[in-house]
Amino acid sequence: MEETRKDFLADLGISDGTFVSLDAYVKGDYKYIRDLRINLKNVLESPSLGGKKNAYLLALAVAVNERSLPLILAFTEQARKHGATDAEIAEMHAIASLLATNNVFYRFRHFSENKAYEQMPAGIKMTIMARPVTPKLFFELVSLAVSAVNGCEVCVNSHEKSVREQGGSQEMIFDAIRLAAVVRGLAVNMHEIEPISAS
Repeated sequence: MEETRKDFLADLGISDGTFVSLDAYVKGDYKYIRDLRINLKNVLESPSLGGKKNAYLLALAVAVNERSLPLILAFTEQARKHGATDAEIAEMHAIASLLATNNVFYRFRHFSENKAYEQMPAGIKMTIMARPVTPKLFFELVSLAVSAVNGCEVCVNSHEKSVREQGGSQEMIFDAIRLAAVVRGLAVNMHEIEPISAS
């Protein structure tokens, strides 16, 4: 399992670190680490997403949403290697932030039995949605993926419809959600712990 751990981190471009879950898999000779590696490889190679750059940018947005610094750094580097610009990378951070806001707000409206809230203006600035840096289709696809991770039914339905209206296929949508799901599961294992020195 130690060799698999090293290969997995190498796939991500991470030299090493103390990752409690990954280390537990190695110590317990637990084969789930192989599943993690295979699942990530498979979803990043989904042809419907339009190439590795898009796959890594989408993965980056989910990593930002999940606050996993090792994955944020790894996916940023990989996205750059595949041609992503600084503006596109910045937009993934912005999407994660905006959707964190919208997913809470619209989920509350949906959950609440008091329908009066649906008549009140949101008052949330969303100018990046009107003129995104990335193509509108991809912007909506990333928004859909982050909304799925955050569990906002209204947002999922809205962005899924928008992706299809922009020409996105059901396969593209399905693969984006698979990628988001795998990255979220991976993020659970990828919070690096700094060793505590003895006093």
